[in-house]
Amino acid sequence: MAERFDLQGRHGKSRVRVSRVWRRPAADGGHLFVEWSVAVSVVSDCLPSYTSDDNSAIVATDSIKNTVCVKAKECTEVVSMEEFAVILGRHFTSLYPQVSEATVTITERPWERVLVDGKPHSHGFKLGSEKHSTEVIVKKSGSLLINSGIQGYSLLKTTQSGFEGFVRDRYTLLPETKERIVATEVTAWWRYPFEHVSQLPSKPFCFTQRYQDLKKVLADIFFGPPDVGVYSPSVQNTLYLMGREVLTRFPDIASIQLRMPNLHFLPVNLSGKENPGLVKFADDVYMPTDEPHGTIEATLTRANSKL
Repeated sequence: MAERFDLQGRHGKSRVRVSRVWRRPAADGGHLFVEWSVAVSVVSDCLPSYTSDDNSAIVATDSIKNTVCVKAKECTEVVSMEEFAVILGRHFTSLYPQVSEATVTITERPWERVLVDGKPHSHGFKLGSEKHSTEVIVKKSGSLLINSGIQGYSLLKTTQSGFEGFVRDRYTLLPETKERIVATEVTAWWRYPFEHVSQLPSKPFCFTQRYQDLKKVLADIFFGPPDVGVYSPSVQNTLYLMGREVLTRFPDIASIQLRMPNLHFLPVNLSGKENPGLVKFADDVYMPTDEPHGTIEATLTRANSKL
């Protein structure tokens, strides 16, 4: 008797690059420009294409790519990438009867408006560093999941950090310290509370503004007040305080996951037989290294939130 198998499949198009300009007058803030890398993956009832030569239910990945550009063209009003991902997800799950679910992932290239003589330029942009991403899952039933995130958010402070009281055993060489540089490259993912397309606000929710606000909160908690800062006893504690402040400040965020590698700046002491004090460390000269680095991560979720 032939063996039977369960088969589940999905297909889509990745790294679909699209840019959009909304040409507003200078009096209304000037042009808006975005550059997105879009990936679409659909769950589709096209199993005969896997088990035989029947391709009649396949939505071609080239069609998926073309749809991204068409929908960008149709967005005559400014949309965030989260809103655009929802638009794409609803399109694929409503137009094609065989598509039961669409996952849309978008990463935004960080073009930022240029300041000239202290004033925002109406149509000039420069490339920033950290990247804003989103992953949206839309089901035919209208079920919805929106996660957004930031990658490559580099933060460093030259004092107000230490690390003491950790486990010491025969493998431990790291000295305790009350004074060190602390640096990290934050990756954060947060989940919005909308669980169905019907729960999306009738007045557009400003996902882009929430991203900017959240990024500021992460930095404010990491650094502390500009004149005195705030002491960090560990990356773990700082991570927790950052996540806690996000959930406290923004009730429309259900959970946040933070990953903060500890990027090391090692004190430099150089000596030799003929020159025993070539460089004597005095909280001034360091050797930057990110290999290897410590990795600290955690997820904070509201007690009444459903994961």
